[in-house]
Amino acid sequence: MVSLNHPIVIVGGGPVGATFALSLPQSQPVTLLEAREQGASHGDARALALSHNSRLILEKMGIWKALSNDVVAINTIHISQKGGLGRTILNAHEHDLPSLGTVLPYGKLNAALSTEIAKRDNIHTLFEATAEQISPAEPQASVTFSQQNQIHTLESPLVVVADGGRGLNEIAGIQKVVKEYGDDALVAKVQTQLPHDNTAYERFTPQGPMALLPNGDDQYNYSLVWTGKKADIDNLLALCEADLLQALQAAFGDRVGQFFAISKPLSFPLRHAVLKPSTAAHVAIIGNAAQTMHPVAGQGFNVGMRDAVSLAKAIQNHTALGSQQMLENYQQTRVRDTRGGLLFTDFLVNVFGSELVGVSALRGAGLGLLDIIKPAKKLLVDRMSFGA
Repeated sequence: MVSLNHPIVIVGGGPVGATFALSLPQSQPVTLLEAREQGASHGDARALALSHNSRLILEKMGIWKALSNDVVAINTIHISQKGGLGRTILNAHEHDLPSLGTVLPYGKLNAALSTEIAKRDNIHTLFEATAEQISPAEPQASVTFSQQNQIHTLESPLVVVADGGRGLNEIAGIQKVVKEYGDDALVAKVQTQLPHDNTAYERFTPQGPMALLPNGDDQYNYSLVWTGKKADIDNLLALCEADLLQALQAAFGDRVGQFFAISKPLSFPLRHAVLKPSTAAHVAIIGNAAQTMHPVAGQGFNVGMRDAVSLAKAIQNHTALGSQQMLENYQQTRVRDTRGGLLFTDFLVNVFGSELVGVSALRGAGLGLLDIIKPAKKLLVDRMSFGA
């Protein structure tokens, strides 16, 4: 076992960890531990929905220009419910925004961030470095990781966990509070009869929310996120393509015309998870590693991006790296945004997932009123675009 001292250690080289590293001053040395091989994630075609604020973060880092050929703007969001009246349409131009959000492949974003990281002399990346244990302590925390069949330990006044919470043992002093929704999400790419015209759809059905996000160069391609009870999603996964398209058509309706094709779908479980506390001695936890949200409003990834930038700012405002005061101040800046995101997504899931008598009519009335009350629309767009 080799023990080394490093000023800042980041566990996880995905978009949130990379954004944090790039948000730091170039005079700040950083060691980034990435469990995957170099470039392994660059072909990942999963769709990410970025808020306007996340776009601004990437623009400030000089990343956005490199992504311009891969992003699809969301200029309009159409919100409706199956089997009920009332709908809301949000438009970017009504709120003086270039777009309400953008969609791009996860791998393209990771590739652009990796290219920028490679230009920074202060960031040292260790690939195929899998964190095995993180130990908060005074005056430094430590990270034990494996690489090429060898065990190493890094000691640092600040260890930042940004790996989404995968594969790590419990961190002393940190408790994860998990609420299982009992739902799964089905994700796939679909082709439609009508062009997307930079419109995203949020459709609430008795089985659960579903979303269509415009994605790719072809105007007829969408990314589908279809949530529901695990048993219902398992039944959908077992269908042949023709039957799955028929079920999708019945649930979504004909706003995009006919659904012509669907890729092989995948699924994952949905849960609400939060850490209490999300910091320990000389350890900060950001992104999905700190909080996991239902994908209904596309908040989780964007909250993580704001975590990264806020932590970088907290470091610049304090001379004692990783001190209790620094971490507490960081936490205070994030409470409103993270709690608001969790409450917002929970509210949507509970209200739009309820099938109590009369609730559908109330939902429809609410969607109809939202469409005509401009201050309420602005509040919703601000929440989706910038967080709390």
